[in-house]
Order: sequence, then structure tokens, then C-alpha cells
Amino acid sequence: MNQPAHVALGLDFGTESVRALLADLNGNELASAVGPYEHGQITETLPGTGEKLPADFAFQHPSDWIEASAQAVRDAVAAAGLTGDEIIGIGVDFTSCTMLPALSDGTPLCLVPQWATEKFAWPKLWKHHGAKTQTEKINELARARNEPWLARYGGIIGLEWFFPKMLETLEEAPAVYDATEVWLEAGDWYVWQLVDSPADKLPRSTCQAGYKGMWHSHDGFPSHEFLAALHPKLENVVAEKMPGKFLAPGEAAGTLCASIAEKFGLPAGIPVSAATIDAHAGVPGAGAAGAGTLVMVMGTSSCHMLNADAEQNVPGVAGIVEGGILPGFYGYETGQAAVGDAFDWLRRTTGHDNFDQLTAQAAQLSPGADGVLCMDWFNGCRTPLMDGGLRGAFVGLTMNHGAGHMYRALMEGSAFGVRWIVDLLRENGVPVTGIVATGGLPHHNPLLVQIYADVLGLPITVHPSKQGPALGAAILGVLAADTDRKHFATTADAIAAMAGPRADDPSRAAKIVEPEADAQAAYENIYQRYRKLADVLVAEEF
Repeated sequence: MNQPAHVALGLDFGTESVRALLADLNGNELASAVGPYEHGQITETLPGTGEKLPADFAFQHPSDWIEASAQAVRDAVAAAGLTGDEIIGIGVDFTSCTMLPALSDGTPLCLVPQWATEKFAWPKLWKHHGAKTQTEKINELARARNEPWLARYGGIIGLEWFFPKMLETLEEAPAVYDATEVWLEAGDWYVWQLVDSPADKLPRSTCQAGYKGMWHSHDGFPSHEFLAALHPKLENVVAEKMPGKFLAPGEAAGTLCASIAEKFGLPAGIPVSAATIDAHAGVPGAGAAGAGTLVMVMGTSSCHMLNADAEQNVPGVAGIVEGGILPGFYGYETGQAAVGDAFDWLRRTTGHDNFDQLTAQAAQLSPGADGVLCMDWFNGCRTPLMDGGLRGAFVGLTMNHGAGHMYRALMEGSAFGVRWIVDLLRENGVPVTGIVATGGLPHHNPLLVQIYADVLGLPITVHPSKQGPALGAAILGVLAADTDRKHFATTADAIAAMAGPRADDPSRAAKIVEPEADAQAAYENIYQRYRKLADVLVAEEF
């Protein structure tokens, strides 16, 4: 077999591991490998000290990102039978907002001996929910000042975002804040390490900054006045502790430095793209190059991205960023905080080793799970309420119900959450004309996809790649390398060639899941019950 002359490397950083994917410029996936993080999610105790962490805390170990990706790259290159010289570009997607404090030479503060035992010196994983008080302060102040940027985020700033987490450290561990020389997203930190640039030129992703850091291409970050009112030490934080240059995903951040190249077993000098958020990489990875297609990246949590031709304020949307997903469009982000996480919680709680029995039981049930209704807020609600403190619920349970009823009700609750998001977009003038599902869940759980189609009343295209974000990252790596447009004339051409489904190739054929008419009709009334339950839970503050 002839090896391709040009190959892209996509690095997809998740909650537990990183995936390295190698694809040629026709989108053929040559090989992939997964590098588990040695320390996983740090949610119980602090490494090295055994200090018990509060329930809402979630950290990661920065060394894991480098070591796991190095192993994954080496394994993927070996599996593909490549030398590494074929790789023309590297793209990176990362969980967000995962962020950390660092020194100006790039050293994470938690790896400095003086600060290793201080929990606030560690990188905060996206799901870290310790900044509830700080989030409330930001939202209250923004509303009181009528800050113009608030409308771009549906009128509310999220608990998992950049400034709440930074403010949490400032208020809870001011010495850590003072020692921090650079605050940045983990995706930006990782790309910074790959290209080894000075701090004042470290590449910051417009995607991460726009969706999670209240940054705007014209207005920048919130004003000095707002930040000073939030906390006096924050007045000049952008100038003093947030250096770098802003780059859109697909723009070249630099080239692979010698030290990382040696770890990866690759030649130095390969162009590296600016980072993007993991879910957002799923849009090009799912072959969506135009407006109107809602791409659901379904995994531990779910993010739903949509490109539109115009900017419309939508209450509860997680962000609207010009060029935030693809150039030439306004990128809308919405999401659900617990999907795969919630399913796995239910599996463990009901004592099942796997999902086989639960799925078989749920599949035998009619829409509505024999009267059991679930509110899927087991990790709070992102869109449309942006409230990490909300809690989930099961109602309608009797002693005649079992785990299968709860599982079906949970899947239906997840689908109702997406229906609410689609209704919200359409009601505010943002067209939704198609649905594409990507990520691990759509391939592993066909019953879930059918329930989604029935609840939405729309066909769902399951993209053939099981690695949509990684493929999207690989596409961005090609774009970063292809500055002279030698390979693709436009971004859309690159997406079509590398991620577009192909009917003539079974491995590239998309699966279309059509709604079933009887189930669709039945879900209309159940969906209204879901919305009423949401109103009750919010009003009673359960």
C-alpha cells in the first residue's frame, strides 16, 4: 500500500484522555491512538498531599497533557506505518474552560515546588464548579452596569468560564493569584508548549476567549472599569497577566519546537494551528461547512454548535462569536452539562456493569417510560438557564418501575433539553434546518439517537466518523499549514474533502435516523410536561 504524501494530525483532548488521529487530505483515517491521563480527573484528593478536595472541585495534571499526547502520537504514527515526515500540520482541540495559572516561562504554577501543595495553583477542569459565588458576582455587576457584552451570552455568564475561575482564586487564595504571571486556557497553554514562543506572543484562541472569556474581536475583554468594580486587583489583569496574540482556529500559531518534536517522534518545524474548543472542532469534523446545521457533539456532556449568517441575541445561549467556529459565520454555542456522565451515573447507581441490560429494557418501553419523567440537570443546566446549581429529578416513579424506566426517562429528558434549545433558537430568529450528531454516543447508543429524532421531529444525520472533534482538529492543522492554498482553495473545500460523507464509500456513508410519526406525536405532550417540571424546579429552587 502506498503511503500518502500529505497527512494531518489532530489532537483531541478530552476529560480522561487525549486522542491522536492521522488522516490524509481525502479524509481517510489512517490510524488513531488514545493516551489516558495518568492522573485522570483529580476530584477526590490533591496529588502529593492527600488533601481532600471539596465536592465541586475538578482538576487535571498539566504533565498528563504532554506525556499522554506524546505517547498517543507515537502509537498512531507507528500504527499507520508512517515515518512522521508525511505530517504537514497539527491541529489541537481542548476541553473548555479548562484553565491554569502559570509563570511567564510556561511553567504551570502547580509544578513549582512552592505551590504544589496549594489546590488553587492546579489547573481547573471545565467541570470545576467551585466558583458559584464569583459567577453570581459577575452576573449581578454586569446586569447592574448594563454591560453590552452580556447579551452575547444570553444574559448570563456561565459557572465554568474563565473569569469566575480566576476570581475564585483571587478571593480564596490571593497569594496564588499574586504569584501567577500568566492566566490562560489549557488549550492555549498546550499550543504554547508545542511552539515554544515567548509569553508576549503566546497564541490565544479566539474561540476559547470568545465563548468562555467574554472576549470580542472588536471590543476585547470587559473594560478596566468593570473589572476594577469586580475586584480592584483585576483592573489591569488583561495587560498584566494575560499576554499573547489572538488567533482563530486554523491560523498558524507557530511550528513544532525541537523539544516537543523529540517527545512525539516527529520532525521539528511542522505548522501548528491555534487551539479550538473540543466540541467546536466537531463542526468541521462532522462535515458542516454552512449555516443552519446544528451539530451535536455528544459525549460526557453535549455541546451543540450552529453557524448562522446573522447575529441574533438569544436568551440563555452560551455564546455568539463572529468567526468563533468557522470564518464568515456567527457561531452559536449551546450545551447540556450532563449527558454521557448522567447515563453512566445511572448505570453505576443501579448496579449494572454495562448498558446492555438497561438499553434492552428501555427499548421495550413506549414513549414516556410508563409515566416516569426526568429532568436532566444532574450537573446543572447550561442552555437555556445557565445555572450550575440546578439539580435533576425523576418524577412519577412507583414501585412497579425499574432501572430501565429510569434510563429511558433520562434519555428522553436529554432529548427534551435539545428540543428546548432548538425551539429557543428558532423563536429568536436563528434558523435550524438540519441536525448532525457526532462524538462517541451516537455510534454506541442508537436508541438515544432515535429518541432524539422523535422528540425533535427531525431526521438526524449520524456522521460516519466516530472521532469528529479529532478529525476537525486535523482539518484545522491542514488549514494552518496550507497558507498558500496549495491543497484547498477554501475552508469549505477542506471540510468537504476531509469530512464530507460519501455514498460511494461504506466507511464514509452517513446514517440518517428518521423520526417515527407515532412516537413524535406522543412526545409533544410529554415535552410540555418536561417544560412545566422545569418551571417548578426553578421556582422552588430544588
